[in-house]
Amino acid sequence: MNGDTRPVAGIDVGGTKTAVFVVDSAGAILGRATRPSTAGDQARAADAIVACLDEALEGTGFARADLRAAGVGVPGRVDPHTGSVTLAVNLGWHDFRLRDALERRIGRPVAVENDARAAALGLHERGVLGDADDLAYLAVGTGIAAGVVLDGALHRGARGLAGEIGHVIVQRGGPSCTCGQRGCLEAVAAGPSIARRAGAASAVEVFEAARSGDKVSRDLVEDVGRHLAWAAHLLVLTYDVQRVVIGGGVSHAGAAFAEPIHRELARMRAVSREAAALLPADIVQILPAAAEAGAWGAVAIARRAPVTIGQNPAEEVVQEV
Repeated sequence: MNGDTRPVAGIDVGGTKTAVFVVDSAGAILGRATRPSTAGDQARAADAIVACLDEALEGTGFARADLRAAGVGVPGRVDPHTGSVTLAVNLGWHDFRLRDALERRIGRPVAVENDARAAALGLHERGVLGDADDLAYLAVGTGIAAGVVLDGALHRGARGLAGEIGHVIVQRGGPSCTCGQRGCLEAVAAGPSIARRAGAASAVEVFEAARSGDKVSRDLVEDVGRHLAWAAHLLVLTYDVQRVVIGGGVSHAGAAFAEPIHRELARMRAVSREAAALLPADIVQILPAAAEAGAWGAVAIARRAPVTIGQNPAEEVVQEV
């Protein structure tokens, strides 16, 4: 705690909703709130995020000024040193100096990180996967991305893009992706893509139809499961992690989501000695919805926030709560 017992705020900005936790120095949730996200409205985004934070603070006895810091997880390309979101396709944000915008409104230090990477760090910090120091968190929601922890430290890569597996091409000439390519994993297996492929209103509707025995929906979710199993295999091959944990909004579909993934992994083990060695039965896990990895990841980022406003996280002496 380093003597600082002030609470922190963890803000998880997703394609469909923003969730905020206010957490004390012992790790207890003091307040929480969830609101629809402001995708496509960059000009109003900071005000909307702060409104959600204020709602989470209600009834806690704390105000914005009482926070030690806030951490924000955002889907897309993030520069954690400047707190800028250079590109968030699924939010419609481009070259957005989010840290500066939030610090002006909150008056407290803010740290910004890619949401999947933040979630991976949070899972490691909280020991959700036991003593695994090498893990990957595969987030499947409005988009698809992975966060990677190696030797207990968050791995960002040379350009801060480590784990952007959603834009690996898995189907040549496949559906158009928001990134401009065709056949990306995200264009095949993310929530909006699943709904679009089925002609349904939402991915939830597709998984419900699959559970009810609809053959078209069952075939579709089997295809999604195959592609996500391949993504998990790719993460294991690339980073040699001990665990791959899959979460995000789409994963909340339960058995209809998880079983096709595990069937494909079992098939891979059956036909390949290499896969059998690399993909033991317990290496890929589905995260329970109640784990709320995004918000807890943002809390982990908040605990690493600079102690003064506008400071570069790469240069300051970090004080954690």
